[in-house]
Amino acid sequence: MKRTRISTVVAFLVVAGVAGFAFDSALVATMHPVATPAITLGLVLLAIAAIVISLAVPVFRVARGRAPGPIDAYYATRVVLIAKASSLAGGILGGFTAGLLVYTLTRGVTVPASSLITTIVAVVGGVVLLVAGLVAEFMCTVPPTDDDDRTGGHHQRV
Repeated sequence: MKRTRISTVVAFLVVAGVAGFAFDSALVATMHPVATPAITLGLVLLAIAAIVISLAVPVFRVARGRAPGPIDAYYATRVVLIAKASSLAGGILGGFTAGLLVYTLTRGVTVPASSLITTIVAVVGGVVLLVAGLVAEFMCTVPPTDDDDRTGGHHQRV
């Protein structure tokens, strides 16, 4: 499996941001109130980010030779998949809530601070989940050996 490319993450962020902006625009056009995420969304995203990193730490220790013994290959594979999914989900959720925030801030209407704070926390939670997924994915790579240096030096996942 290849690493998550930055262009993919940026594409998810941009498309989700446009979707969030369009969603709020459609709500206002149909005389509904704008969407405001709950504060728990951002807090849950931050908690998931911490869990993803904590799952990757044992794999990182074994990959770098700092822990004795091997690690279960199925566990390492699951961690890599969770990391990849987390980075993409963080991009979608962070981008969507960023679109909501941009729509809210670009209107000429006074917005309650509580709405702004919850939306900002959701954006931060999405971005932190995205970064945590990318970091966890990096932590699951094996550094190249001397043999790899002669054959191209590609990193391998545990």
